[in-house]
Amino acid sequence: YTLSYVGSRDALADWIETLPAEIPFVFDPTPVVSEIPRAILDRVLARASWLSCNTMEAAEIAGSGDVEAIAARLLSNHCPTAEGVIIRAGAEGCFVRLADGTAQAVPGFKVAAVDTNGAGDTHIGAFVSALSRGVPPFEAAGYANAAAALSVTRHGGSSAPTDQEIQTFLSHDDRPTTAHGRKQEAHF
Repeated sequence: YTLSYVGSRDALADWIETLPAEIPFVFDPTPVVSEIPRAILDRVLARASWLSCNTMEAAEIAGSGDVEAIAARLLSNHCPTAEGVIIRAGAEGCFVRLADGTAQAVPGFKVAAVDTNGAGDTHIGAFVSALSRGVPPFEAAGYANAAAALSVTRHGGSSAPTDQEIQTFLSHDDRPTTAHGRKQEAHF
């Protein structure tokens, strides 16, 4: 949100650009992405190590199309130094594309949603947490999907689950698996 405010966006973009290259920078533009001046947004995206956004935010940045094409454009045209992008699709899960071109739709979880406020924040927080522990990106996305699923079963925006709650939830995952032992992919 700070990037949309006239009084702070230039200073924040300047600071982001000066971050040392070895410091990962994960950017989630939030629903106010259309209120961020394109010149500021471009500067921030160029520094992103990871971009996380929902399908509407991704289309706002990279234009319309199927999720695979949008993810490819996000990496090639907007986030040239990023390790990858993650595009959230609510209960459907998310789509992850890495800089090397590998991509995977990571399925979500069926839960009885009570309040979706904060689900995106929970998702990116869990994803970054998993990455920081050395979890590979596609597995980190599954962990984040589980965290977001748990968060929507609770009231209020401050409803992120603990690691133990996420691990317990994942241990009871009874979705069908593919021949390779992975949970079936989501379809966007």
